[in-house]
Amino acid sequence: MRSTIIILLSILFNAIILPQEKLTLDRAIGIALHKNSTFLKSSSQIDGFKSGVQAAYGNFLPTLDASASWQWNKTDQQGLIVDPVTGQVIDASQSDQRRSYTLGLGSNWTLFDGLANIAELSKSQDELQSAEFTLERIKQDIVFQTMSLYYDIVYTEQLLRVKEDNLKWNEKNLETIKERNRLGAATLADVYQQEVAKGNAELELIVTENDLQTQKKDLLFYLGIDVMEEYEFSDSLTAIEIEILNSNLLQDYQDITALVNQALDQRLDYKSAILNLQSAKSGVTIAESGHWPSLNANANYYWLGNSLSEIDKNKNLQVGLGLNIPIFYGWSVSNRVQLAEVQSKISEIEVSDIERDIKRQIRTNYLNLQAAQKALVVSEKNISAAKENLKIEEEKYALGSGKLLDVLIVNSRYTDALTSLLNSQFAYIVLSQQLKYYLGILDYKIYEQ
Repeated sequence: MRSTIIILLSILFNAIILPQEKLTLDRAIGIALHKNSTFLKSSSQIDGFKSGVQAAYGNFLPTLDASASWQWNKTDQQGLIVDPVTGQVIDASQSDQRRSYTLGLGSNWTLFDGLANIAELSKSQDELQSAEFTLERIKQDIVFQTMSLYYDIVYTEQLLRVKEDNLKWNEKNLETIKERNRLGAATLADVYQQEVAKGNAELELIVTENDLQTQKKDLLFYLGIDVMEEYEFSDSLTAIEIEILNSNLLQDYQDITALVNQALDQRLDYKSAILNLQSAKSGVTIAESGHWPSLNANANYYWLGNSLSEIDKNKNLQVGLGLNIPIFYGWSVSNRVQLAEVQSKISEIEVSDIERDIKRQIRTNYLNLQAAQKALVVSEKNISAAKENLKIEEEKYALGSGKLLDVLIVNSRYTDALTSLLNSQFAYIVLSQQLKYYLGILDYKIYEQ
């Protein structure tokens, strides 16, 4: 009895004494969509892809650069020379200093580079859109994962109540058996047996409480907030979740082929994989451009002078075209083409893998949902039967015609039936959300407020 009081006081202390803030499922999802580390890392990469698109557009524009230079040159000459006319020796030593200033503007414009600039633009645009699709898919993943983690907590909260009721039943039964033993209507072995049953119930309660605390910390970690903070979570199903339990989802999802086609049309990761394939094919075009000649236009304008005041008196304009025809580069271009083709093939395989995985996910989820729906019906019937059997065995034991072991077995079955019902309920709810996730229609925008 003392250990039970300690357990209950510990639960009350965690629930009442510590300051706790209400954390609903909707709020948890909203926090995850802003603080989850995977989301933050993926969203920070979008700016890099946008910069890549801007740089690709820049490949179509001429470059412009300015230059300036200053040079100073000093020449010292020493020696004697003989004047050929007079025959006099003349000192020819002299010192000369010169300065020059140059200002210039230069421009270079790629007129043709084997279609590499066009392919680079297409590649960067595909990569940006693929990254955006990936980020949206990550948001859907965050919504579903948060739901799963939160439902684990709600399930364990309800399971904890089952364990508490089981412990109370065992405590009450122990008191009854002790009194019957005092009156000579029950053996001492029955007392010991019931004490063991009560001890097991206490242990199950402690394990369930520990599981609950672990699940809470796992959720907080996934949300990206401090795991040391205390929050109050829902311990019951919402109206939406009860509506899911009362609905027959299989009627809406009978055509597996239609579900697969819907998923292939909606799944953002599949769209992202297709864009990655297109990007890889553009990479092949970029690599093959090395076999093509390139044509560049250039223009330079200079101001020259021996002093800054004279720099505008001397001007020089240069305009030209440059044609480069690749003949042999040591097979480096062929190597780049081959590597690009390999990457394109890998991307094509990845698209095929995702398509096959989507079909597997839809089919498996449908079968699991079907099994969960049947399990719901069976679990509800098992509870009614187990509860009635427990009542019968308790009455038989009270009249002296039954055994305590039979009572404990039936009570264990009743507790298992309650647990099975919880398992079936939450499995059905999670699978219904998982099917939306697999179909690519799980809405995350309603949580981004």
